[in-house]
Amino acid sequence: MRIIKPSWLSHKGEQKDFEVYSCHISPDGKRLATAGGDGHVRVWSTESIYESHDPTYAKPRQLCHMSHHLGTIHSVRFSPNGRYLASGADDKIICIYQLESGPPAIAFGTNEPPPVENWKTSRRLIGHDNDVQDLAWSYDGSILVSVGLDSKVVIWSGHTFEKLKVLGNHQSHVKGITFDPANKFFATASDDRSIKIFRFTPPAPTATQHDMVNNFQLETTISSPFKSSPLTTYFRRCSWSPDGNHIAAANAVNGPVSSVAIVERSRWDSEINLIGHEGPTEVCMFSPRLFHTKKPMENGATNGHSSGGALVTVIASAGQDKTLSVWNTNTSRPVVILQDLASKSISDLAWTPDGQILFASSLDGGIVAVKFDTGELGWVANLEETDKALSKYGASRKAMGIAEDVDGLQLENHSKEGERKGAESRMGALMGDFHPLPKDAPPQTNGVKAGTTASTVPTTNGQTDAQPEKDKDNPGPVEEEESAHKTAQRVIELKSRVTITKDGKKRVAPMLISSSGTGQSSLPQSQLVGSSSSKAAQNDAPQTILDLSKPYDGLPEGGLASMLLGNKRKAIMLESEEDEDHPNKRINGTPKAILRNGPDGLEPATLEPPQHGIVPTPEYLRPAILNPSISLSQVRLAVPKVRSHILRPLERGVLLEESTMEEASKLPENVILEAKNPVSIRDPSHITATKRGTLLWQDYLPRPIILVAGSKRFWAAACEDASLYTWTPAGRRLINAMILESQPVIIECRDWWLLCITAVGMCYVWNINTLSSPHPPVSLAPILEVAISSLQTHSAMPGPGVTSAHLNSNGHIVVTLTNGDGYYYSPNMYSWQRLSESWWAVGSQYWNSNDSSVGALQSTAVGSTTPKDSQSDGATASAGVIPFLERHTTNEFLLKGRAYTLQRLIKSLLSRDGFETFESSVSIAHLENRIAGALQLGSKDEFRLYLFMYAKRIGAEGHRGKVEELLNSLLGGVLQDKKGESNAEGKGWYGKEDDICGWDRKELLKGVVMILGKFRELQRLTVQYARVLDLTLEDDITSDATMIEAQ
Repeated sequence: MRIIKPSWLSHKGEQKDFEVYSCHISPDGKRLATAGGDGHVRVWSTESIYESHDPTYAKPRQLCHMSHHLGTIHSVRFSPNGRYLASGADDKIICIYQLESGPPAIAFGTNEPPPVENWKTSRRLIGHDNDVQDLAWSYDGSILVSVGLDSKVVIWSGHTFEKLKVLGNHQSHVKGITFDPANKFFATASDDRSIKIFRFTPPAPTATQHDMVNNFQLETTISSPFKSSPLTTYFRRCSWSPDGNHIAAANAVNGPVSSVAIVERSRWDSEINLIGHEGPTEVCMFSPRLFHTKKPMENGATNGHSSGGALVTVIASAGQDKTLSVWNTNTSRPVVILQDLASKSISDLAWTPDGQILFASSLDGGIVAVKFDTGELGWVANLEETDKALSKYGASRKAMGIAEDVDGLQLENHSKEGERKGAESRMGALMGDFHPLPKDAPPQTNGVKAGTTASTVPTTNGQTDAQPEKDKDNPGPVEEEESAHKTAQRVIELKSRVTITKDGKKRVAPMLISSSGTGQSSLPQSQLVGSSSSKAAQNDAPQTILDLSKPYDGLPEGGLASMLLGNKRKAIMLESEEDEDHPNKRINGTPKAILRNGPDGLEPATLEPPQHGIVPTPEYLRPAILNPSISLSQVRLAVPKVRSHILRPLERGVLLEESTMEEASKLPENVILEAKNPVSIRDPSHITATKRGTLLWQDYLPRPIILVAGSKRFWAAACEDASLYTWTPAGRRLINAMILESQPVIIECRDWWLLCITAVGMCYVWNINTLSSPHPPVSLAPILEVAISSLQTHSAMPGPGVTSAHLNSNGHIVVTLTNGDGYYYSPNMYSWQRLSESWWAVGSQYWNSNDSSVGALQSTAVGSTTPKDSQSDGATASAGVIPFLERHTTNEFLLKGRAYTLQRLIKSLLSRDGFETFESSVSIAHLENRIAGALQLGSKDEFRLYLFMYAKRIGAEGHRGKVEELLNSLLGGVLQDKKGESNAEGKGWYGKEDDICGWDRKELLKGVVMILGKFRELQRLTVQYARVLDLTLEDDITSDATMIEAQ
């Protein structure tokens, strides 16, 4: 061992050396960065430090210095790729420096040596309200985390340096941060005498603050080793071992003695303490490499086994006692103790990447390098050993997940490509230059579907009017001249808009710059109609087709403008010399012109130009004929219009959405159901089923068809007269026409089940196989909030609308609404039950729809993964219903723009007295809601998953009453025998059968007991159940189940 302390290696001042608060080594080991009280970040050559004893060494010592902070710099850290250098100071700013290739600029009027490297400030990050105490990069460089005296933990993107999230979990100054080498967690140490572990998923390079709503969740809080730790330390710099097994926490106490606490991963408790320091420790740092206790053989391995003895980790600790101690995990005493290494407290430690040299900085201004000889600490293991140690946590050394196979790698690449395109489209939409349609695609107007858009090429007598060759060569200038001419005419028209006030004075109406057509607004414009460069999309004239089927919406003639301003003021014509500018002036006594509601009140309707050649068939023939009394109904749903052609293909037993004949015929096995309605209301409708162009069956109905549905079991069609017809796959009529009280608006098929929702909100369900219904017709009125809201379109609080209605495999109704809520109708309890709502989205820590898919989480739970009554040939009942409803809630919630506002309200609520347990209580209630929904729906996989998540959470929270009740419900009172109770047969939790929701109760209980077994305060309960189940320590070790990592 050799101690190197060059006299020039310091932050020198005019009268004294400044304190050095931080030091760090670059990933290549060639640079040492230091930060001090002089407000400078200095980058040194490590080679010059190692060669400081050589008087002939002439290479530069200091490579660069940066002074872009206004105060003391507390932390400096290189990024894992060496591209960036981050520094945090007491001016609340974080500076990001980037090494550039150009020559450095030489500053005049300074005593500093000329810079050799060109480190430039590329970012200044503002997010703290007080001093920044420590920084850390994730091992893959995807995020940078800063902590400070404002009790905040701020997460920044390591690519864009956008602020991704602010965590306010700590109650006092945060003085240390370290990352898990497996890139699953990071730990923060605070003066609230705790270390908090946060779970995270590395964000994508294009991730935004909005994408990180459900990331960075608090995993656990460790406080027992710090209950009486002093608050006098400047730092609490903790460190994570290179194998990911342990966290070393500074400023811990063991009784009255200062110590370094070693926290074990997964259990998150501390049973090991490093004792020996006479004062509080400020910093501890693991060596980045693993070491062999014995010298390995030359070939490195024999028969696949390491020949270097056990693998150990090496840790250095230092603090206010000015002593540096180095330990390894193989001995109970330090390997080396260096007393009085400095005259003041040691502030930071840094290892070189090879794990053989340790740098220490102190508040006396000194920087010391301790160089260990080979074998003193052990023999450095290969990086493959570190990768192997980290692989059990699901990550390699660079914390990148290992692809299972080629398909998984391809899926990952497709996912990243889609994410990149999605980010580009979002940015393009914000910047106003995003074109989602291809260049040759016509814009889709509202109400016209893709695939049915009429051709935009003008036709004459059935022949396409081809453009002449001479126009093809140079069509641009003509179009530009026409466009400029029209723009000029429009500007003149707008400028000449003169009105006359009540007192007879003329006034020129003000013209907005953005409405003149001469320029576009710089604000982002909503592009509901496809953005395209075609003239049709830029035409300012009203659409030529008038939709006369719109229902009465409660507004007076003239629309909203007339309601606000009134219709009494008539358009007064100007003098006779201006008459030629107003050719549409109407003389009294002539027929009244057709007017429509416009932004300025009543406006003349534009006439539709005459059509020539082949007239395309309109998509809609007319609105459906309704009984006027429907306007008095408690619930009114929109009735589909009568369409000329309805086509839906049946692909492998699944009915697809409406499409064109070309799309439907791509798979020859598809059965195509077509319904054709005549133009004349007296003619019959024609319905056919075809396969490979061959007619399977056909039928005629007396009234127009408005909806069709089907499955591999039967076909169904709903007519305008509120009648419903069914056919077998071969076309035989199954049931007489079922007559309903109003027109169907939704029909849905699932296996033998048929769902129909009518215009007055009544839901019917039939089983075509048994010719029966599981329950009487039920109204949608309760879930449409008719009790508290009005269904008027323009009311102050309009009620929600239905976005989708489905059946699960048991014939139960699942409905989603426009407010994001998801409901399920319980046929046993005759009531609607809410499964998903926005309340959970803002209040629960478990709201993460992406992590709730059943297939991805089947292998993460405990115990058997096969339901008791599982069938190999049938799909799981209701699988994915709850995740589907929660994803719908998220989409609707974000679409309405209410998420950010409600999150701010919740955040302000958490800071009030009496709401400390709000987030925890809502999260537990959310899990209980999920479990109840999965039990009602019979969703086996989700029930088991949510049950284990719930058990883990209530165990961590220490809810003894809920734990005892859960265990009793799964097995029936083991700890107590309640007598005198009713013998009535119960259902669900209170049932006496051996299974619940398709799972064996004892298997579920075994999993719950294994999860709760690690919580010592509950072991009096769990041990007794473990004995009943004959669970032993050997069972736990040999079991293939592991603790779930839910959320």
